Amino acid sequence: MVQYDCPYIRTTREHDVAFHAQHWDFNHADRTLETRLMVIGESREELSGGLETLGEYQMLRDYDLLARKENTAVLRSRIDETDAMRTILHNDGYVTGPFVIRNGSELWNVGFDRGEQADDALAELDRNNEFTVKNDDSIHIDEFFDVMQNVDSLCALLSALQGLTDTERATLEAAVEKGYFSTPRQTNLEGLADEFDISKMGASKNLRRSQRKVLTELVRVINDVEAQLDLEEGPRVSGGSDESRDPEPISE
Repeated sequence: MVQYDCPYIRTTREHDVAFHAQHWDFNHADRTLETRLMVIGESREELSGGLETLGEYQMLRDYDLLARKENTAVLRSRIDETDAMRTILHNDGYVTGPFVIRNGSELWNVGFDRGEQADDALAELDRNNEFTVKNDDSIHIDEFFDVMQNVDSLCALLSALQGLTDTERATLEAAVEKGYFSTPRQTNLEGLADEFDISKMGASKNLRRSQRKVLTELVRVINDVEAQLDLEEGPRVSGGSDESRDPEPISE
């Protein structure tokens, strides 16, 4: 999604920074979006420039810098309702997951209760925004319940993905796309190193860090799902005990 009136997107056009939403809340009374964001700059200088540029846009009501360390910051901000936000809300749409903003565009996860609402929203969005629909899936009610029962675990996994640096994310994506995990392998560490013009050791470190962050949370999700299934199924009775068999008739 490219919103021409979004201060976050405008900032990423001018500076090498990325915004990762941690929490958001839309205020219907004053038509503003309050968001807590993690901002990651390619360098300290890029982060400083991005924060300075962000504060200059009229659509930004205010923001507080909650924490900062090297090239990463956490801030709370309020922006005016954008055209795309207005369109989504007008068609009873809702945000279903965190959004990420980088390189002049942002990735939205948006839901609608009915297909015709989604069609109407996309038609209206096309007037003043540029966007590409990456996935258009309908969720069955059983799948919906599965998601709701494991929402905390899924949020933890999303947080792990958001915690990847741009370099770690790019390295992991390249490893998947170039066939590093295929059998047989279609590329190796040397190939990944050449992709980013770094040493094999550097490529290995970036890949291992990204794998560790993602797989740690993925294992937790798997364990949580298995625990939920065990809870739903209840205690299991062994089929080999004498108590489970029909009683034999008593002979006189």
